[in-house]
Amino acid sequence: MAGSGNFMGEWKLREEMCEVGRRVYNKGFAAANDGNISYRLSEDRVLCTPTRVSKGFMKPDDLCIVDLDGGQVSGKRKRSSEILLHLTIMKHRPDVKSVVHCHPPHATAFAVAQEPIPKCTMPEFEVFLGEVAITPYETPGGQAFADTVIPYIKDTDTILLANHGTVTAGSDLMDAYFKTEIIDAYCRILLLTKPLGGPKYYNDHKAAELIRLKPGIGVRDVRLELGLENCDLCGNSLFREGYHESFRPEPNAFVPDKLQQAVQQVACAMPASAPASKGEGPEFESMVQAITEQVMRALGGAAAPSSNGSGSYAGSC
Repeated sequence: MAGSGNFMGEWKLREEMCEVGRRVYNKGFAAANDGNISYRLSEDRVLCTPTRVSKGFMKPDDLCIVDLDGGQVSGKRKRSSEILLHLTIMKHRPDVKSVVHCHPPHATAFAVAQEPIPKCTMPEFEVFLGEVAITPYETPGGQAFADTVIPYIKDTDTILLANHGTVTAGSDLMDAYFKTEIIDAYCRILLLTKPLGGPKYYNDHKAAELIRLKPGIGVRDVRLELGLENCDLCGNSLFREGYHESFRPEPNAFVPDKLQQAVQQVACAMPASAPASKGEGPEFESMVQAITEQVMRALGGAAAPSSNGSGSYAGSC
């Protein structure tokens, strides 16, 4: 009887994974055979979607079971080619039960543009997702690709995979999937604001109020653990110091107010003769240095390389 109960529990999880697959496909988050979904069945067994099968048309017995090293344990179809990404997340986050990877178009647009997700625009996004990191690009499928999430996954459940898509982690299948819905809906709203002049930002104080609400609904935010006092919550990124010198995403389409103000202040202070330098000579280099220093001061020194050498953020807000 115990064995029968375990079988029925797993079968329900298989049915739920197929339902998540249908939602991913019907939402347009995964074209053709794109995307993959996983669920941690036990300490060393993970249920996952098969490769080269549309997420919209999976059946429960199409799904596979792998061990934590990616070796296939059971299943009539071959496991997802990108399961190593899921397993890497689970190894570094014992609390994560499910992972969803797909290509929601609006969020993926930010990933392809390597545009950081702006904050301080919508309360729902701040409360249910919060900080979102961007990984450097790597060829999908291998361990090198999976390892790109390691510096960030301990502090966020939602990550943009540069030039690729999104990956979201959760306490169950629906939790992981709903985070995908939220990030794509938020990115769509942001893109819709562009013809209207772009988003208007609320301030750090209001952002801190929202972050303090999160423990009450069971949502962790590492910024609470670091302390919110004197933090640049709207203009800075928790993960900025975790980016490498060769990969440091900077805002282009959605520039925080503080950065815009700093650039405007420097532009107003520039000598009238500055354009004549045409990008050459010591005068131009001094001007660039002055702009850089003032912008960095406005961002609280956010662009300084991480001093902890770990590839993760240095612990400042």
